[in-house]
Amino acid sequence: MKVLPQSERPLDGLVVVDFSQFLSGPLCGLKLADLGARVIKVERPGVGDLCRNLYLSDTDIDGDNSLFHAINRNKESITADLRDPKDRAALTALIRGADVMIQNFRPGVIERQGFGYETVREINPRIIYGSISGYGEEGPWKDLPGQDLLAQARSGLLWLTGSADHAPMPMGLAVADMLAGNALAQGILAALVGRGIHGRGAHVQTSLLEAMIDFQFEVLSTHLNDGHRLPQRSAVNGAHAYLGAPYGVYQTRDGFIALAMTPSLKVLADLLQVSGLDHWYDDPKAAMADRDTIKAILAAQLRTRDTADWLAVLQPADIWCSEVLDWADLRQTEAYRLLDLEQTIIRNGSVRLETLRSPIRMNGATLKSDRAAPELGQDTQAVLDRHRTEDATE
Repeated sequence: MKVLPQSERPLDGLVVVDFSQFLSGPLCGLKLADLGARVIKVERPGVGDLCRNLYLSDTDIDGDNSLFHAINRNKESITADLRDPKDRAALTALIRGADVMIQNFRPGVIERQGFGYETVREINPRIIYGSISGYGEEGPWKDLPGQDLLAQARSGLLWLTGSADHAPMPMGLAVADMLAGNALAQGILAALVGRGIHGRGAHVQTSLLEAMIDFQFEVLSTHLNDGHRLPQRSAVNGAHAYLGAPYGVYQTRDGFIALAMTPSLKVLADLLQVSGLDHWYDDPKAAMADRDTIKAILAAQLRTRDTADWLAVLQPADIWCSEVLDWADLRQTEAYRLLDLEQTIIRNGSVRLETLRSPIRMNGATLKSDRAAPELGQDTQAVLDRHRTEDATE
């Protein structure tokens, strides 16, 4: 699959000054960079983004961990001490010529450093200023750590995952950070379109908690309109608190199979050649009311044959089902290969990192970039000299 040239990307020429660190803000910056923006990462001298040393495993690549490389590729890095008047003046010049600024400090921190929205808006009235907090800018939670697991725990999500006898179960990903970063990117893009219409800048705000609540909008809408009843997780093969049998993941003789939708319980039972379900055939509410009993009967039958055997029976009959793949199996599929999702980036001429591209394609081309995550401060001189010159000529 071909790669879209930088000059054809929709944000080519846009300048983003990114004060954020860890995951949520840098993810937003990554999305904008892949769409063509020039993202300038502002880091502390000698320390940098703390994510550089936030290890998911013991994999170290050219002095930084794999997470930092993945989420900060395709960016530039400058260092600046916000207590130093010269550095502050240089940042002011940089912001004056920028289109977007991103920050994800706790509420009040960036303001104390002199780069809150009101101050930045005076420097550059057309700036699109993006902020991510943990739980909003007001209230008793505003100063609590905005960390992914804690946001998941406070959002109610943990009570939706797993079977009834399981403890509250977090997702195995930094889902609050990822969703908040994507939400901020969406808001920034909308604000940029708005600026093109009316010429005004904007302050775009979201939080980990807001992103997690939005993630649950489907089931929370049900909860808000059915007497505020709490959902009950299935005791057998729980997969969705609000969906009945057969919805869930079942063990087969050699692996697992996921079952979603089926034309009717009778059709499924006939295909599986399973008995004991006829009592529920004519009761449309039975799939929910007695889902654990139904699932237990299905589970016993599904364990008798291999996954591929069941797929050969169920898929031609339009039963919505799937094998359960691990990453190794997924990467061997033709579907994965045709999407051309992986890319290799190189730092310092020889250090290789295998990573993933943006999920967006445009005009039949991907948004790959071979630019690696920057070393700490590697672009400071070039970036600040360029923007000092531009500031002086205006």
